[in-house]
Amino acid sequence: MSIVAGVDFGTQSVRVSIVDSERGRLGSGLCAYPLHRRREDPDYAAQSHADHLASLEKAARQALQTAGIEGQRVEALAIDTTGSTIVPVDDRLQPLDDYYLWCDHRSWREAAQITEAARRVNLPALEWCGGNYSSEFALSKLLHWLRNNPHRRSQMATAVEHCDLMTAVLCGINEPSQLPRSVCAMGHKWMWNASLGGLPSEEFLSSVDPLFTGLRDRLGGRFDRSNAIAGHLSPEWASRLGMRNGIPLPVGALDAHWDAVGAGIGLGDIVNVIGTSTCVMAITGTTTLIPGVFGVVEGSIHPGYTGIEAGLSAAGDLFDAIARRAGVPLEQLSKSIEGYRTGQTGLLRMAWDNGDRCVLSNPHLGGMTLGWNLQHTAADELFAAIEGTALHTRNILARLAEYGVPIRRVINAGGIPRRSSVLNQVYANILNVPILVPKDDTTSLGSAIFAFLAAGAFKTVEEAQEALCPEYITVEPAPPGVRIGNELYELFLKLYNAFGREQSAAVQVGEVLPALRRLSHEALHQERVD
Repeated sequence: MSIVAGVDFGTQSVRVSIVDSERGRLGSGLCAYPLHRRREDPDYAAQSHADHLASLEKAARQALQTAGIEGQRVEALAIDTTGSTIVPVDDRLQPLDDYYLWCDHRSWREAAQITEAARRVNLPALEWCGGNYSSEFALSKLLHWLRNNPHRRSQMATAVEHCDLMTAVLCGINEPSQLPRSVCAMGHKWMWNASLGGLPSEEFLSSVDPLFTGLRDRLGGRFDRSNAIAGHLSPEWASRLGMRNGIPLPVGALDAHWDAVGAGIGLGDIVNVIGTSTCVMAITGTTTLIPGVFGVVEGSIHPGYTGIEAGLSAAGDLFDAIARRAGVPLEQLSKSIEGYRTGQTGLLRMAWDNGDRCVLSNPHLGGMTLGWNLQHTAADELFAAIEGTALHTRNILARLAEYGVPIRRVINAGGIPRRSSVLNQVYANILNVPILVPKDDTTSLGSAIFAFLAAGAFKTVEEAQEALCPEYITVEPAPPGVRIGNELYELFLKLYNAFGREQSAAVQVGEVLPALRRLSHEALHQERVD
């Protein structure tokens, strides 16, 4: 028997879980922290390092208390975080500013500039991140910070991904040369690639902007996969967390990647981690570059395979925004759609309210709803938004399948699928596959699995998954919903490409609104139609 702690830093809170290798989760602690937004700048999203540290300490103490164990029994600890969430630091790894959160899109100009420069020289690394560099990625965020903080530039020794900084802090590492760098984060968000010699060349980086001169040398450290040990818990943080000094910490990773591991991902699986945004995760035994995805990285998600990440820039955030505008709690609004059927609203929702992550990688897009009439309600829009995220996910899965990614099972993980049977049925109908939903919460279970590997309690990821991952509830597609979902998808594709591409060709859209009205009528009278 072994006991570890798994830490998951999400967009709005940190969760610490105490997990037993035989009994599973013993207890957990959750502590929220502020997300700083600016009404006058919707692209702004930042958080405080100090808030994260204080919340981690509270959540860890709460987890130990609810688990009913002494902290001295914890044998290892592992950390995952949102990403790309970055912060510039000084020569002692002290933050010089707040975090640029993953959903901060202020650097869209910088992202476009990096993409243009990479295409100009046919930079191979660009193809490994889907052919476009995004404002959700690290180098664009860092360039934006350098351009807008001239008074702090000279203090910056390096810049750090959140998961790497938190691991370094807990291990007492304060030398940039000793910084553990996650292959998962660096590969998906920084254009780091072992087969290409690491980061892009100094020549390329300095050609993007002279402010990047010398950056490649400053982004040093120890680059490793998550089956490697990053360090050991320092005396200071052992005291603050109530745990034992010297326990091992593996190299960290991005939260959705380890969430996929906790949900039981294997070869041939797609895991949709549906939370604030949606991350679509897959692992493969071969490496194929896929245009329009958020990265193909050897050793990410599972250290023994190639990890693929795609997704949507808004899911839960979109649902929250609809409820907030309606002045109704989301939980209450969600109950009002429990009897809805696929297509019944007559609305078609493009879930671009925070831009398009995949497959267009375009942060300039905005949400769009077609088919409104005078009787539509906020509940109708919420249901249409759920359909919109499912339609968008189907488009992503089609891209993965086009490039040879096998799709054996589809698993819906994250907090929203556990709370929303409506969402899972919509996804089953629109994707036309059974949807597997873990019976128990898997948040921070992935980080616990890598903590167990660091402690030596399990030899492989698969062994740990077999022991710890929950069973699934299976949601089967409903034939009437599948037929209507297929028609909705054809309408969606036409509009997705027409409105999503700046240089799109003219398309005939005159049938869209009549078709939505017809599908609504059929959905509401399915007993007679099917």
